[in-house]
This record gives sequence, C-alpha cells and structure tokens, in this order.
Amino acid sequence: MPIEKKAILAAVKEAREKSKKRNFIQSVELILSLKDIDMKSSQSRIQEDIEIPNPPKEKTSKICVIATGEVALKAKKAKADMVMDRPELEALAGNKKELRKIANEYDFFLVEAPLMPLVGKVLGAFLGPRGKRPVPIPPTADLEALLNKYRRTVSIRMRNQPVIQCRIGTENMSDDEIAENISAVINAIESKLEKGVKNIKSIYIKTTMGSPAKVRM
Repeated sequence: MPIEKKAILAAVKEAREKSKKRNFIQSVELILSLKDIDMKSSQSRIQEDIEIPNPPKEKTSKICVIATGEVALKAKKAKADMVMDRPELEALAGNKKELRKIANEYDFFLVEAPLMPLVGKVLGAFLGPRGKRPVPIPPTADLEALLNKYRRTVSIRMRNQPVIQCRIGTENMSDDEIAENISAVINAIESKLEKGVKNIKSIYIKTTMGSPAKVRM
C-alpha cells in the first residue's frame, strides 16, 4: 500500500515551518530508515538511479560526458556541464587530487562506449566509493534527451546502514512538486524491498539547515 500523498504533503509543510530563511536556496532532503533488512546480503543493498517528475530549478545534477569526435560535439551543444576527450582523460591518470575533485563535483558520468575501459582504469577507484557508475552512451543516443534524463535523476545508495538519504528538490519548488518527487523515490525503493512498504521503518523530510519532519505512515 503506497504512502498517502496527503501525509507526504503534511510533512513537506512541516519541514518548511522548521526551516529558517537562509541567504541561499536550500535543498530538500528525503531520509528513509529501513527495517528487517539483511545488510550482509548484496541483494539488500539498494543502488538505483530514479527519474523524478519535477527536477529542481536550481542545483540540478551535474553531468560529465567523456567522449570523442561527434559525440563530444553533440554533448557540448547540449550543454553538458563538462566534456572530456580521451587525451584529457589520459593526462589525468595518476593525478589523484584532480580525479578526486572531478569524482566529487559531478553526479553522473556518461561515457562513449569505446572509452568505458579507460574510464574504469583512470576514474574507477574514485567513482566506486562514491556510489557513482559510468553510464555507457548508446551509439544512436539523442545526447540532449539523455542529458535531460540524468538532470532529473536522483541517485540513491544504501551503504553500511539501512538508511537512504537523497536530495529530492529545493525550497523554491512548490509543495506539490516536492511531494511528487518524494512519492516517485519512495515507490521506486519500495519496489526493490522484499516486503515493500513493510520494510520502511520511518520517512523524514528536511531542508539543508532545517530540522526533520516525519511522514506519518
């Protein structure tokens, strides 16, 4: 049984009330605690990319495209946040400081298929611990559509604890937009759980600097 939207909306409103006005646009975060999960089983460790219906107006996911030739040109035309070609990637090999910076700065890495082995070799050790995986670009992909898809995608990863935390919007979005995004993420997570909603212990919503508000399930 899905979580009722009115319960999510009530928590969004409460989270706003608990949040003081800041001199920057705060993110809105979702925190799920799970129960009856076998953390020793790799199948229980959720790692998903979830497309949300309402991408944030600010702080959209930052995308790095690693490609050559025509694919790189299309990525630049589609306004990827960063476009890197083979020589640039090869030049970074062994530069741990710069590779760590790139791995932290970008949310998604879209890679031209022939460059996947090189990306794994150069960047793999920095992406893996951050729960980031290079995504191969299909040969006939519409780069603009692909970039738009990942700009509205939330990446979630459950690490060593049965807790999932992710950004699902910004405070300048409407309550309905935020609630729709929350529902999309919860439904996607629920579909991966053995007992569905029964595996969800609690759901909280908060702004970057605000106190958490509980979704009454």
